[in-house]
Amino acid sequence: MSPRILVADDEPAILEAVSWTLRREAYEVDVATDGDAVLEAVRSEPYDLAVLDVMMPKLSGTEACRILRAENDIPIILLTARDAELDRVLGLELGADDYMTKPFSMAELVSRIRAILRRRELDRGSSVASRELGGLRLDLTQHQLLVDGEPAHPTASEFKLLALLAEQPGRVFTRRQIMEHLWQSLYIGDERAADVHIANLRRKIERDPSRPERIVTVRGVGYKLVLA
Repeated sequence: MSPRILVADDEPAILEAVSWTLRREAYEVDVATDGDAVLEAVRSEPYDLAVLDVMMPKLSGTEACRILRAENDIPIILLTARDAELDRVLGLELGADDYMTKPFSMAELVSRIRAILRRRELDRGSSVASRELGGLRLDLTQHQLLVDGEPAHPTASEFKLLALLAEQPGRVFTRRQIMEHLWQSLYIGDERAADVHIANLRRKIERDPSRPERIVTVRGVGYKLVLA
């Protein structure tokens, strides 16, 4: 069965171009023109990924992303305006897996969608069912996380990041290595996106996120997971 994608944008030209391109790539595509329709669609039908414009009527893409993240682990790509740095950072903080700046290349969008969907398949096919490190327990089959015995709710990207760090506790991973792992491809974007993912993950696994003990910063290099 072909992956099913929801595309939401209130600009007809963009909506038509993106949906046509994805259908040509053999994806099943549904469309929406506002945030309320996005929530209604995802709550009623299973989707493998959502592409959301940030600026939509009724409910913005970032607000729709925030609500979806509380209910669903669907991968989300946000479409933002060229100068909307705040929207991009906010989207990552709210749990978006990636963002693209308008105008964007359709080929690049398809490439990023493929990378995210491939990452999801690799997660599901992992040969190691679970990992336990200190107070953390990762169930790689069910995509679930327990922190000190209590369930946590990381996004797909956050879980993928934690699984990477947990593979080799104590090893320092650079920002580029983190982003290339998340994308499952070469990463040419802003490596500071790794900092946003780390900050979001710390809020879910650290006893005091302002004084992290589990995910430690190695200044000038990157991050490592320590048993705490």
